[in-house]
Amino acid sequence: MAERERRLTPPRGGVFVPRVQVLSAEDVERALTRIAHEIAERNRGVEDLVIIGLQTGGVPLARRVGQVLEEIGGGRPIPVGLLDVAFYRDDIGIRPVLPEAVTDIPGDLTGTTVVLVDDVLFTGRTIRAALNALADYGRTRAVQLAIMVDRGHRELPIRPDYVGKNLPTRFDEQVDVSLDGVVLGDVMPR
Repeated sequence: MAERERRLTPPRGGVFVPRVQVLSAEDVERALTRIAHEIAERNRGVEDLVIIGLQTGGVPLARRVGQVLEEIGGGRPIPVGLLDVAFYRDDIGIRPVLPEAVTDIPGDLTGTTVVLVDDVLFTGRTIRAALNALADYGRTRAVQLAIMVDRGHRELPIRPDYVGKNLPTRFDEQVDVSLDGVVLGDVMPR
C-alpha cells in the first residue's frame, strides 16, 4: 500500500513496520523482465500496446515494464501512462478520497491493448475502479492486468494476467512493493 494511503486511511493509519523481505531488488527486476516478455509473447509483439501504471505503487513498475518492452520491440517507443482512480472508487465516504496523484493517459486508447500495472492485488476494488476510469479514455481492444504481488483476499472476480509473485497473506498484513524489493510487514499505530 502506498505511503499516502497508509498515512491517511483509517482505521489503519500508522507507520509501516517491515518484518521480512520477500523479494530483493534483483528479484523484482527479474519478475518485471519476465512479465514484459510474457506481455510481448501473449500479444505477439508490442504493436498497439499501452502500459498504464496505477498511482502510486504501479507507476515505477509500469515505467520499467515499458522500458523492457521497448527493448524487446527493437527500440519502438511504448506509451506509458499514469492513472489515479481516487474518484472512481466504490468506497468514497468510507475512506478518504486522495486525488493527489496525476493522471496522464497517452492519447485515445481506442483500439489499443492496455496493460494495467499495479504493485499489489488485494480485494480487486482498485482494479474495478481502474476499469471504470479507462472507459473515459476510449474503447480499448483489450485490457490486461500485470501485478507484482497477488496477495489473495479477493472481494471481486478479478484475476491478473501476469504476476510477479503469489504471496498469500493474513488480512491484516501489509505488503510494500518498490523497485528495491518486496517487504511484508504490519502497520502500527503512531
